[in-house]
Amino acid sequence: MSPLPIRACYISIRNFSLTNFLPVFTLTPEANNILDKVRVLSTPGHLTEALSLFYNAPPSLHSQQTYATLFHACALHGSLKQGQHLHQHMLSHYGSHPFDLFLTNHLINMYCKFGLLDNAQQLFDEMLKRNLVSWTALISGYAQHGHHTKSFSMFSGMLLHFRPNDFTFASVLSSCDYVCGKQVHALVLKMCFDAYVFVANALVNMYSKNCGCGGSIKEAWKVFENMEFRNVISWNSMIAGFQYCKSGAQAINLFFNMRREGIGFDRATILSVLTSLCGSYDMLHCLSVKTGFISEIEVATALVKAYSDLGGDVSECYRLFLERRYCWDIVSWTGIITALAECEPEEALFLFRQLRREGLTPDWCTFSIALKACAGLMTEQHASTVHSQVVKAGFEGHIVLANALIHAYARCGSIVLSKQVFKEMGFRDLVSWNSMLKAYALHGQAKEALQLFSTMNVKPDSATFVALLSACSHAGLVEEGNKIFHSMCDNYGITPQLDHYACMVDILGRGGRILEAEKLINEMPKEPDSVVWSALLGSCRKHGVTHLAELAASKLKELVPGDSLGYVQLSNAYCSSGSFSKAGLIRKEMEGCKVRKEPGLSWIEIKNQVHEFASGGKRHPQRKAICTKLSELIARLKEIGYVPETSLALHDIEEEHKEVQLYHHSEKLALVFAVMNQESMHCEASVIKIMKNIRICVDCHNFMKLASDLLQKEIVVRDSNRFHHFKDRKCSCNDYW
Repeated sequence: MSPLPIRACYISIRNFSLTNFLPVFTLTPEANNILDKVRVLSTPGHLTEALSLFYNAPPSLHSQQTYATLFHACALHGSLKQGQHLHQHMLSHYGSHPFDLFLTNHLINMYCKFGLLDNAQQLFDEMLKRNLVSWTALISGYAQHGHHTKSFSMFSGMLLHFRPNDFTFASVLSSCDYVCGKQVHALVLKMCFDAYVFVANALVNMYSKNCGCGGSIKEAWKVFENMEFRNVISWNSMIAGFQYCKSGAQAINLFFNMRREGIGFDRATILSVLTSLCGSYDMLHCLSVKTGFISEIEVATALVKAYSDLGGDVSECYRLFLERRYCWDIVSWTGIITALAECEPEEALFLFRQLRREGLTPDWCTFSIALKACAGLMTEQHASTVHSQVVKAGFEGHIVLANALIHAYARCGSIVLSKQVFKEMGFRDLVSWNSMLKAYALHGQAKEALQLFSTMNVKPDSATFVALLSACSHAGLVEEGNKIFHSMCDNYGITPQLDHYACMVDILGRGGRILEAEKLINEMPKEPDSVVWSALLGSCRKHGVTHLAELAASKLKELVPGDSLGYVQLSNAYCSSGSFSKAGLIRKEMEGCKVRKEPGLSWIEIKNQVHEFASGGKRHPQRKAICTKLSELIARLKEIGYVPETSLALHDIEEEHKEVQLYHHSEKLALVFAVMNQESMHCEASVIKIMKNIRICVDCHNFMKLASDLLQKEIVVRDSNRFHHFKDRKCSCNDYW
């Protein structure tokens, strides 16, 4: 279940800022002048200039307010190294006094923002004097980074010394489970803070996110009903709560009640209601246009995503953006790039390049979305180009961008660059570790993933174990996978979800323990989804267990009736066991149900241009030359042992025709095209990278192993499951995929 939409509730502890608590200092005109200049320069891309100005100024002009401004800017712009250097500068020049309370609060806040909670806690423990801000900053930090027990413990300790304010209550409530949340709620009532709308909104949020974990949406509704005063944030919080608890109809009804009572709404309202709708987007689209919120990029982006999720046309929203692009800011551009990054990565990168021509400067968020598009396009050159721009813009140490780079490089086939980015990070959060674990899993480097996990210095979450189990699955590490699966609950208190069960079914099934995989499915506390049944079906195909393959295929047809996967896998299972007549019946059933097999497509990048190949090569203008070169390569490969694997080809055609079908698979055509271009350019690149949309077949796998030896090149193929690194007649998957 996804987190409660923070934007809809406006309860974000990330917004905590000590700049609201600045004491009043009397500064000399010169010191005040330095402070003003630093404030102006403390923006993305100019922070280094602000620090340089500060360091070069005489020490007598270094005021507490200037330090505070710079610490705040370092936290805001993700510049950990610069913040640490500034901290050392302060200590080396002035020691810890008279900065104890005021600046230590800012330091605690900065370190909390970066997740360096041990540093923040140490500063807190060493303080000679603390105030409410000191406690609240640390409570918020623990809550923000998922240390819910510690956040609640800090809150309890604070009660011995200070009376909480509304922000303190909201901060701790954001991290509370149901039991702790009830206790805080009782204190809220006792201290009469329930009349504070900000606290009441936080209570609605707390009860909503604990639905199914002791809490219920009814308790959130009770808080909402009893509020003497509600603002638009209150309504948004309750609508978001219904949406979070999968009560879309109630969310929409509450929205209509809101309108009937004459309550104004904002883009957060539209976003929550859009998420709750199940296909009726036209009504909200009209309302967005009528009220003018369609010009708000977040609303336009939500509509784009809504239409996209429904298989609809996003051209209207995109057209609106293009018509108004000259008056939209960097947030607007980032929003539309976000909407296109997943479904249209090439178009997203085109807009990313275009925004510079419009005189706009990308911020860290824009760069992160551009890297997401690079990951979708899966070409290393684009990722490297954006990376260089990130460095040039001064965002090199930004943790979100470093995490995005790890993911992008891994998806582009460059696990070495992913490791390099990870290694050079000054600070790593949970996303950093998970991103690197996923990268190892994607490239079949299970031992490296397990080794990395053993050094992990943050608490793992559900996604961590999906990555680990996936890595074990790709490498056939059955016993290791079993241990990890059971340690989730026993050692880390994480309840397995469908993704974890799907990985375990895949681990057991592909490892030949299909009956254990079936037993696990039967004992699951949740109804198996299509991913679980697909994992079982793939294992049955591999090991020729047709009776279970039939069960899994029938379940897939029920869950995803228009998907060809169940039909194709079952047909392949029949072919593997020699039941060609049954395989033929499956193909006829597909025709009768108008289900089409996804065509095999491959992509390769040549001179910064992506070339697409379909099986048969009919789409490519150089098809004749490619086929001629391919025939020559096949002849040479046969001399060193290549034998076409025709067992899964159609049974009712001649053997010669089966071979011709195999010869023209899309990845073979892409490989030959790459070799042709390298020869024409007199380029001796040692690595050829190919991306493919479906699983690589046995014949192409054998072909690539031999071709890597004959051509003396590493051939990297990214199929729908993982990366295959072919070199010297071997594959990184050890023929286990």
